[in-house]
Parts: sequence; structure tokens; C-alpha cells
Amino acid sequence: MKHSGKARKAAFKLILLSLAAGAVLWVTVFLAAVIGTVISAVALPVLLVLWFLFTVFTIYFFRDPNPRVPMGANQVLAPAHGKVDVIDTVVEPKFMGGECQRVSIFLSVFDVHVQNAPVGGTVTFFNYTIGEFINALRVESAAHNENALVGFEAAQPKGAKVGVRLIAGVIARRIVPFVQQGDAVVAGERISLIQFGSRADIYLPANAKIKVKLGDRVVGGETVVAVFE
Repeated sequence: MKHSGKARKAAFKLILLSLAAGAVLWVTVFLAAVIGTVISAVALPVLLVLWFLFTVFTIYFFRDPNPRVPMGANQVLAPAHGKVDVIDTVVEPKFMGGECQRVSIFLSVFDVHVQNAPVGGTVTFFNYTIGEFINALRVESAAHNENALVGFEAAQPKGAKVGVRLIAGVIARRIVPFVQQGDAVVAGERISLIQFGSRADIYLPANAKIKVKLGDRVVGGETVVAVFE
């Protein structure tokens, strides 16, 4: 599937950076010992254990399973893995053009952090906004945090608008988009990566019937969150 492996590459990059930082730290510790500074003999083993734990967690965090995209027409898939903690009505003027339905999904550090296209169609809007890094557990993070708003025009039903807002959190400070305005996408296709704990909002027009409820756990690219009737 398109963009497969990008999350893994990001994980290996972080692991290499952590290894380089650990090497610099250990050299500093070694030099300090040489010039007579009192230091524990277990410094190197401790650093190695910490690096190993970080490596295992990073590989786990950046896992990227292929979604089992359900067959069907006029359906909207979850754009992210996580827990539905908000279903409400909001005003989104930039892409949706006014009042719309919102389903908000919170991603903990234990969830998959690759996001998926909710519909097949075309990316007709992309806007990245620099902002704050409020804890993503707080719903107001959607209004204030660094985020990317991706707008899709669905192929089924043709021209239906579906927006996805990718929101950085207090730990997640980097959103890595895989798509840009003008790209054609298929439902369930990988569209982005948010590194460490975050939130994803999906905006739906009034004629979309929401199929999930508060507290539901959804799977990106698999769970049907709404249908157009």
C-alpha cells in the first residue's frame, strides 16, 4: 500500500539519533572518569539498557499495520487509531464552510500513529497551522495546538466534503504529512504520521450519519465512523 514503510524509517532515524546522543554522553562520562571525576562503574551498562528500552518502545510506537479496508459505498472510515471522546457540532470555516459534525479521536502513546484517508477521492485542501502544544487529552487542543487540516472531496458520494484535522500534543510535536493538495487518494491509504500522543478530528457534513459513539475504540482505515445516506 502507498506510503508503507515511512513510519518505520522515522523510527530508525530516531533510534540512530538516540544512539549518537548516547555515544556522545558515554564519551563525556569516560573522559570525566579519566580526569579523576568520581563516577559509577555501571554508567555504560545503564546507558545501554536505557537505549535498548528506548529502541524497543520506538519500534513498537512506529508500527504501521496494513488496514483491512471494508468494502462499501458512501462510507467514512476512521482517520486514526484511538478512542472517540468527543462527538459534537462545530463551525469549521476554512474547508467545511461553516457548521458541521465533529468526531474527535484521542491517540495515546500506545496507539498506532499513522493516519489514514477517511474516503477515496481528492485532497482539495491542506493547511498547516503553527500553534501551541497543549495536552491532547484536552479538547481545546484542537483550537490552539499546532495542526494540519486536510480536506477531502469524496468520490462516493461525489463531491462530499470530509475534513481531517491532525493535532500535535504536549509530547507529539511533529506532524509528518504524506499527502498534499491535489493528490488522489483511496480510502484507508496512509496520509500522515504524528509522532507521540496526539488527536485527530474528523469533520462531517450534516447529511452524514455517525455510526460510532463516545468511548468507542476505532481503527484507522478500518472502522466505519459515518455513512452518507
